[in-house]
Amino acid sequence: MPNFPADTSAEPDDHGYDRPSKSQVKRDMLALQDLGAQLVELSTDRLKQLPLPEILYEAIRLAQRTTSREGRRRQIHYVGKLMRQADADTIRTQLDIWENGSREQTLAMHRLEALRDLLIKDDEALTGLLAAYPGADAQHLRTLIRASRKEAQSNAALQAGQDPQRKHYRALFQALKALNDSTEQE
Repeated sequence: MPNFPADTSAEPDDHGYDRPSKSQVKRDMLALQDLGAQLVELSTDRLKQLPLPEILYEAIRLAQRTTSREGRRRQIHYVGKLMRQADADTIRTQLDIWENGSREQTLAMHRLEALRDLLIKDDEALTGLLAAYPGADAQHLRTLIRASRKEAQSNAALQAGQDPQRKHYRALFQALKALNDSTEQE
C-alpha cells in the first residue's frame, strides 16, 4: 500500500481522516448539480444578475437551448461540474431572495400592515403618522381611512358566503407603502 504524505493543515476527526468522506463529496456534488439545474430554469435577465464565471454562464445558456432530453441532461451535469468554481453560497442566497423575498422586505410589509390596521382602529394613530412623515397628504390619508372603516362596517354586515370588499383597505396599504418608499429614497 503506497504511503502518501498527509495534509497537515486539516484537523483529523475521531477516526484519523483529515478530509470529507466519499459520501459527503458526492452529496456536495449532487447539491451543486441541483443548483445548476435551478440556474438552467432561470431567465436570461436573472442569470445576468448572478456572479457567474463566463464559461458557466455560456454552459447554462447552452443547456437552456438544448431540446433533446439526453443532451440537456448531459449539459446540466456539465453545469454542475462547472459550479465547483462558482460562489455557490452567494448564488443560493440570491435565489432564496428571489423566491421568498428578503426578510427585511417581509418585515417592512408586516409593519405597514400593522400600521394600516392601527390607523383604521385609532384616530390618534394618524396624528403620530403625520408627525413621522410631515410631507404626507393628510387629506388623502383621512379619506382612505374613512372609506376603509365604512368598508369594514359593510363587510361585517355581509352574510356568510359573500365576498367582502377590500378595495379601500388595499388602497390605504398602497398609500402607506408609497409614503414609506418615498421617504426611504430621500
